[in-house]
Amino acid sequence: MQKKYILFLVPFILYICLLSVMPQMEPDEARYSLIASAMNQSGNYVTPHIKHTIYLEKPPLVSWATAIFFKIFGENDFSARLFVGLCAWGCIVLVFFMGRHFRDEKTGLYAAMLLTISLYSFILGRINILDMPLTFFVCLSVWLGYLALQQQDKKHLFYLFYFTCALAFLIKGVIGVVFPFGILMIWLLWAGRWRQIWKMFSPVGILIFLGVVCPWLILAQKENSDFLWFFFVREHFLRFTTKMHGKTEPFYFYLPIIMAGIIPWAFYLIKAWKNNYVRESLFGPDENKLLTVWFLLILVFYTVSSSKLPTYIAPLFLPIALFAGCIFKSYEEETSGEQSNRRKIVYRCAIIFQSFILFIALILPPILLKYSDAEKGLVIMVSGHWWLYIAVPVMALFLLTFLPDFIYKKYGKGWFLSIYILCAILLGSLLFPLNDFLGPYRSAKVAQEAIARYVPPDRELYQYRVNFYGIDFYNKIRTPIVEDFGELSEGVAKMPENEKKHFFLSAEEFFKLCEEKKDIYCITQHNEKLRQIVQRFPATEVLWYNKAFYLLHIEN
Repeated sequence: MQKKYILFLVPFILYICLLSVMPQMEPDEARYSLIASAMNQSGNYVTPHIKHTIYLEKPPLVSWATAIFFKIFGENDFSARLFVGLCAWGCIVLVFFMGRHFRDEKTGLYAAMLLTISLYSFILGRINILDMPLTFFVCLSVWLGYLALQQQDKKHLFYLFYFTCALAFLIKGVIGVVFPFGILMIWLLWAGRWRQIWKMFSPVGILIFLGVVCPWLILAQKENSDFLWFFFVREHFLRFTTKMHGKTEPFYFYLPIIMAGIIPWAFYLIKAWKNNYVRESLFGPDENKLLTVWFLLILVFYTVSSSKLPTYIAPLFLPIALFAGCIFKSYEEETSGEQSNRRKIVYRCAIIFQSFILFIALILPPILLKYSDAEKGLVIMVSGHWWLYIAVPVMALFLLTFLPDFIYKKYGKGWFLSIYILCAILLGSLLFPLNDFLGPYRSAKVAQEAIARYVPPDRELYQYRVNFYGIDFYNKIRTPIVEDFGELSEGVAKMPENEKKHFFLSAEEFFKLCEEKKDIYCITQHNEKLRQIVQRFPATEVLWYNKAFYLLHIEN
């Protein structure tokens, strides 16, 4: 029963049942939903399109999966995130099997529990982007490769290794192959097993890999003459080596993300950690080396990269969960030895500090509300239900400060299980205030009803100096964009000239169109953009607004 509860019930609630609590955020989630929707509408599953422009930055596997779920469950927030949620759940189950294989079933359960309640995994496991699916298939590839090297008589494991590498490639490109091979090869060198490196190269496996990835590559190149250069050179080599996608972050960029990513269980390690755990309570030498290489290769790779995003390092949280699961499990099985008073004080202060910081973060939005500045894009909006929404997470934080230790002191067990349950309650309940905080200005769904009500079905809705994919997705319309093409610029340049002029306008072209038609519906964001329109057309009517979005009827 414990295994079913840990591996199925709690992850099912956190990563599947709660997927619809928040609307899809701009721009990333709505972008990938719009791509999948366009695939089903056009029947073109080879070349991804967004707003009718070619979008070749990423392979299409996640969009294919999302398109399938759209056909089954309809186009909604749940089906848009379902593949990501299933991949997050898959990582949890994978960690269990790894922990069980490396040590025992209980270690696997502890590691799975920790990954389930890690803040980073919880957030990334419910966002419709590519990183969690990539994480699952990369980590599954590493695991299958490890098993194949340990059990060389089972050749099917090598075939599965190549197959999962191919799926990882179809999610985000070459990185899906670099990580599994890089981790395993460096591990073999460190473990003194370098003679086995050549055994990783299987002719049948290579054929399997090529058989999976080449059909899409060939068809994409056939439909787009510049595809191979754009995909392999621009989106892989140049993205890694240049600053083409923005400023370079500091070398320590990922360290605070890792520390924050293992909240809210991180500080309990202070109590569970003992100096002899490194020697006696982790895995065997080979397993420790594998997990260390796994962690460090991903961290170093993205640290030296010129392109850094918080979501890139998701695969390294699996070895963190495995190491930490070993520590927590060993602590709870330890029956002798008292901690020093100094260690107890540090532990207690750390737990109180964590609860205090998170409590402040929960009560801060209503306080900051009066300092919002819509003109500068600093929008803080919370509803009158905010205090009701934060009641459960506040209670969970309060109980986390003392209840696990109280239970352990009274019953001699249940310390970690109570941490797990309370952290799960905390994370799940945080979604409701987070939705109240982010939804009104980070998701276009907030304007869905207003657009359907005020904009006639036969009229176009222009987006003035904004580009919210969610408007097209939620309202099932095609909106012309005014001067905010961004990542669409490459695709816009390939469009027919008449279509380009109609759906992608400069500000002056838009104002000229307003003067000619004298009757335009438009949506924009923030007071500054609203003022630009009103100064040009004083008779503009604000049909609906929420301090962030403005739905306008432009007349002159």
